[in-house]
This record gives sequence, C-alpha cells and structure tokens, in this order.
Amino acid sequence: MSATIYQRIQQFYDASSSLWEETWGEHMHHGFYGVDGKEEKDRKQAQIDLIEEILSWSGVEQAKNILDVGCGIGGSSLYLSARLGAEATGITLSPVQAKRANQRARELGFAARTNFQVADAQEMPFADNSYDLVWSLESGEHMPNKTKFIQECHRVLKPGGKLIVVTWCHRPTDSLPLTAQEEKHLAEIYRVYHLPYVISLPEYEAIAQNISLNNIRTADWSQAVAPFWDLVILSAFNPKAIFGLLTSGWDTIQAALSLGLMSEGYKSGLIRFGLLSGTK
Repeated sequence: MSATIYQRIQQFYDASSSLWEETWGEHMHHGFYGVDGKEEKDRKQAQIDLIEEILSWSGVEQAKNILDVGCGIGGSSLYLSARLGAEATGITLSPVQAKRANQRARELGFAARTNFQVADAQEMPFADNSYDLVWSLESGEHMPNKTKFIQECHRVLKPGGKLIVVTWCHRPTDSLPLTAQEEKHLAEIYRVYHLPYVISLPEYEAIAQNISLNNIRTADWSQAVAPFWDLVILSAFNPKAIFGLLTSGWDTIQAALSLGLMSEGYKSGLIRFGLLSGTK
C-alpha cells in the first residue's frame, strides 16, 4: 500500500474513531433495515442484525479462528468471538483503533482469545492457511489493489475455510459505463473518505474466480442498508456530536458535512452494498 494513502486512512480513523464510538457505539458499519429497507429499529440493533444476516446468508455456523480484516475498534471481532466461541484476530491501519479494540477486549473479558494489531491487509503478517473464517466488513473500499487484497485473504484462509467480504461498490458497468457525473460523485466520496477507488460487485466476483475461490456467492443488499446514512445525518444534529466534531479535526468535520454524498449515491443507484463469500 502506498505510504500516502496508508497515512491518510490511518490519520482519518485515528481522528474520527472515538467520536464515532461516542455517537454510534462500537460497530463502525451499516445497519440492516429489512430486505426492503423499511424496518424501523434501534440503530445499534440494526448493526448487529447486519452481522447476523451476513452469517446466515453465508452459512457460517461455527468457526474456531477468525481474522477480521479492517477491524475498527473490534466491534465485529468481539461479537463474532462471543457468538461463535472463537479466537479472533483483528487488523487495522489505525494504532488508535487497535489500542481501543484491545482495551475493549480486556474490559469485556475477551483478552485471552482476541488480539488486535496494526497491519496492512495487502501484506498480512500471518502464515498461509491460518484462519477458518476471514471476515472483511466494509474495508475493501480502502484497498488500493483489490486483487491483492482478495489474494491475501485467500492465502491466510485454511483449506475448507470461508471468506466473507462485504464492501462498498459502484453499480455494474457491463451494459452502461459510468457517466461523467457519476465519476465526479465517486471522486468526491473518495476524497472525503480517503478511498483509492471502488469497483462493482461483478468485478469482485471475477477476482474471486481468478484465484480459484470455491462456492462463490454474491448479493446486493443496497436497499436493505440504504437508510443508514440518513440516520447518521440525523444523529449528527445534537450538541454532543457537534462538539465532538469541532474538536476532532478538519478531516472528520469534512466527512460529516459530506454524509449526503453516500445517501444520494444509494438513492441514485450509483453506490451499492456488495457481499461476496466463498471457500478455499
């Protein structure tokens, strides 16, 4: 990963993670609002429901050793460890996130079976065939080389193990290329959220096929998660959140002011929420 994008992502999450946790809690990802996106529910429950729906969709019922690629402050890792009775390792580019995740693990009594560390997902410091579940929830969008990212996840996966990648995508372009306006919209999202680029779900599927991942499945859950961004926007309008924003730096302020980019992207069909799973 290039030093520049690495540093930008690290600095963004170093600065914004504590505010996110204070405002939204430990889960730094979308929520699930029913297949049609119309279910009204507590925002934290919606985020937990997303994890459960992903597990159900992918057919994961057990795991002994989990790798969470892009673990944030450990929300998914700790939930999965408790839910599946598994050991869990999480990696992130942010030292602040890794430190907080390890602290949360100690507070919850999970320190003996979880570990969080700073590592590059494109050059992971783990041996081949190490994990029976490799989980990546909303981190693929940050990867400068999507192929290398999927290859690394596949490399550390045990034979028979399952890979689950859930990530931001743009719409498929096989029948209609992105328009100039869509490219401009995406460029603004990349700038604000420090993303190198995103690709379509069919492109992720092609990468998975090229590395000989087995039993490949994909799904588009854009409608089910789209309400999330409007709810994030609403949650920003309270004194505590506003004060947190003002003290967290320009990058975080800019991201908050640009939340509508994602909401509009879902409404137009440009932004998609893609799932991919397969076995080694």
